[in-house]
Amino acid sequence: MPKFFSSLARNLLIVAAFATIRASADVVVTTNGARLVGKITSVSDGVVTISTDYAGEIKVKQALVASVETDRPVAMRLANGDRLTGSVAPTTDGKLKITSGTGDSYAQMPQVKAIWAAGQEDPAVDALRRKWHFEAAVDINGENGTHEQLGTDLSFKSVLKGPDDALMLYSAYDRQVTNGEKAADQFKAGVDYSDNMSEQTFWFVRDETGFDRVNQITFSDIAAAGFGYNFVKTPDQTLTGRVGLSYRDYQYTPGADTPSIDALGADFEIHYWKKFGNAEVHDNITYLPDFQDTKSYIITHELGYMIPLALSHWKLTIGVSNNYNSEAVLGIAKLDTLYFTRLGLTWGQK
Repeated sequence: MPKFFSSLARNLLIVAAFATIRASADVVVTTNGARLVGKITSVSDGVVTISTDYAGEIKVKQALVASVETDRPVAMRLANGDRLTGSVAPTTDGKLKITSGTGDSYAQMPQVKAIWAAGQEDPAVDALRRKWHFEAAVDINGENGTHEQLGTDLSFKSVLKGPDDALMLYSAYDRQVTNGEKAADQFKAGVDYSDNMSEQTFWFVRDETGFDRVNQITFSDIAAAGFGYNFVKTPDQTLTGRVGLSYRDYQYTPGADTPSIDALGADFEIHYWKKFGNAEVHDNITYLPDFQDTKSYIITHELGYMIPLALSHWKLTIGVSNNYNSEAVLGIAKLDTLYFTRLGLTWGQK
């Protein structure tokens, strides 16, 4: 008898455990009868997102969802603007019953515009808010043997972005020493602002100032303004072109064989970004020709591949940057190429 009661108690505990797991789980039923069990994290923009232990995060088009069920309180916004908070369960006639402390309410699945965690802000309101995002990076490399080389690259970027505009502030310092001689000693800081006119078009202004001691540039300033077009704009990929007018002011060291530059010109830019799973690739090209002297121009290019690290907010970027100055001083190469492996820290609001 004791063994019988012991076995019975164990079985009852197992049943109770499974019942608890089932009771605490959310259920999404699709129109073809599939049942997804996990935790509903959101319903937004026509997509139902559920987090599962067996397949990670699963996204299902809301048009393919017949019903959702959760016994924990969630907030819900309907197509008519009504907001409800409570647990959700399907009914036999195909409706959703939202149970709260003040009573029951009913809605059809197509009427649901959004679902989010109770007590949090409506994602539609949150999406309209500008948010700051920050990134700091360092690149330190060295070599000792046939050549002695020490390089340091520090950069910082902050972005304030909303649904209609974006403001970017940035700065970077690069110093390279090879065999006891400086191969690079340059600093830049800039601001870039864009404002959307439509889903695909926008206008922009930007300004970048700094110095480059190796190229004998004591002061540089590049200002530009113009219009942009989003050829591709999806959550995982963007391809943007920008065209405008520019003003370039380069002050060279007195005695340098290259005269200072103070000229109007054009600004042509291509920016590409692509997300591959958790990794990202970016490719940016800028061409700045002068109007008065067609032989005077600058081309900058940077290609980078970002890999997220196991530590939260840390990432590793491997890439190459090129800077071509057609009016480089005598003895300095016109093309400056830098291969980098950059450790970055990101933080801020999503």
